[in-house]
Amino acid sequence: MQALVEKELGEWAVRHRRHLHQYPELSGQELQTCRYIKGQLEELGIPLLAYEEPSVVGFVQGTDGSKTIALRADIDALPVMEEGNKPYRSKVPGISHACGHDGHTAVLLAVAKWLAEHRLEVKPNVLLIFQSSEERDPSGAVALLNQGVLDRVDAIFGIHLWQPLQKGKIGVCHGSMMAACDEFTVTIEGKGGHGAMPQETIDPIYIASQIIGGIQSVVSRSINPLQPAVVTVGRIEGGSTFNIIPNEAVMLGTARSLTEETRQRIYSHLQRMVEGISASYGAAGRMEYSWGPPALVNDRAKSRYAEKVIRERFGQSVYADDLEPTMAAEDFAYYLQRCPGAFIFVGMGGESSAYPHHHPRFDIDEEVIPQAIELFIELVQRYD
Repeated sequence: MQALVEKELGEWAVRHRRHLHQYPELSGQELQTCRYIKGQLEELGIPLLAYEEPSVVGFVQGTDGSKTIALRADIDALPVMEEGNKPYRSKVPGISHACGHDGHTAVLLAVAKWLAEHRLEVKPNVLLIFQSSEERDPSGAVALLNQGVLDRVDAIFGIHLWQPLQKGKIGVCHGSMMAACDEFTVTIEGKGGHGAMPQETIDPIYIASQIIGGIQSVVSRSINPLQPAVVTVGRIEGGSTFNIIPNEAVMLGTARSLTEETRQRIYSHLQRMVEGISASYGAAGRMEYSWGPPALVNDRAKSRYAEKVIRERFGQSVYADDLEPTMAAEDFAYYLQRCPGAFIFVGMGGESSAYPHHHPRFDIDEEVIPQAIELFIELVQRYD
């Protein structure tokens, strides 16, 4: 692409990104965002396929058409009150694009615009997936897959404007890249009573503390040290005042892993630990486990293809050779279970994007938007 075209597309995308940023919507509620995307695609003359809203899927017919590539952007926001004084700050109290999905949507809209204006330069068919509900279950990716969105797709690619990666760098992992993300709720049923007479009670708060201590051994003693894993208790509830031992305590946590074997191992050990420790104190412990997105595992052939495109188009120094997997999660993983593809990080870490994803002051560096647009276009144009 010529610099002028890149500049024009970038400016066009930034305008749309700023509009979307001001009107964020939570997962499954992106109806206004859905209408906005549909309006833009219709204006570009891109046919819309019949998939359930609020996701939107557009289709561009290639000159050859023997193969189809899917490009995906997520469109939902987070229940985070935005902080800061940016002119395009969220106008919706308590909701903001604190992860960058507004940027992803704007990038894919810009790609759609380029494809509409350069149809004769594109050989494969291109499926444009604007996906709802990446940030929560039920996953928008699963909903689209159940409707057959990838049934005739040969490869799928996604990007994330990534704050932890230095601005100017683009990277992809060959194999596991992001973690499986599961949630658990542990309930300990004890026997309440007076805080001054603990011998007459079965203290669920104390038992919860023992389980939390035991959980640390799941990673340190039950998992292969060469396999990354995280088990975190993020919330504990129990009791009402200082001198009453309650009947019940509840803990909420998350488990992260990069392989299915480790994932299943964590689950089994947690279940035994909750039940066993609770029973040893005379309490009843139960765990409710919610299976979230699996580990995101790139297809090695497609990730090598992405690496080749990055190195050849942007330069050897741009490619992040040392990119490591992250324990963050992404429901793009579901697509990769059905179709070969790759997920790619476009770095934007620096002064303009200094706060981490999901922080109230998070913002994307809009200067990387043209790079992300060009990456998607190059992946399509070079595909054979």
